[in-house]
Amino acid sequence: MNVEKRDRSGQIGQRSARVGAPRSGGRTAARRTSSGGYATQGSAALQEQSAIQDSVRVWDSSEEAPQPQLRVAPPAPVAVPRAPFIAMILVVVVGGVLGVLLVNTKINENAIRIGTLQQQQSNLDIQEQQLKKEIAQYEAPNNLAAQARKLGLVESGPPAFIRLPDGRVIGVPQPATGEPAITSQQGAGE
Repeated sequence: MNVEKRDRSGQIGQRSARVGAPRSGGRTAARRTSSGGYATQGSAALQEQSAIQDSVRVWDSSEEAPQPQLRVAPPAPVAVPRAPFIAMILVVVVGGVLGVLLVNTKINENAIRIGTLQQQQSNLDIQEQQLKKEIAQYEAPNNLAAQARKLGLVESGPPAFIRLPDGRVIGVPQPATGEPAITSQQGAGE
């Protein structure tokens, strides 16, 4: 609301009074009126002009009534209990530290276990390679024949076959002929 007031030098000037501003933050009724004297915005536009002029009060400098100063009231103090909050923070911190410690312990335990298993795996790989070499040596044709003679086996002639559906024998079965090896176990007992 704009009002005329004498300042300290004695001159009449206009002063903007923020104290009289409405709580809604909108314009006062005096500012809402257009140049024609009628209100054009807000709820004042629906009222008659005389009602608007009655609501506008101009402060006269001849009246020396002190205008009360309005100020913002401080917010009411909020009493928050600190003990539960501090206890919750302590529980969260201690729980976090214990959780990190537990995870770190498990990681170290698994690292040691992985190291042991990798060592066992490398030992088993070496053993597997040695066994494959031995098998390859035993599977060689010369070694198979030598091992068979050592056990007392001899070479046979052409084989004979039995056909299963009708039981017919194809070929002539003949016993194997040959001398057992000197190292054979069967020749030593006879």
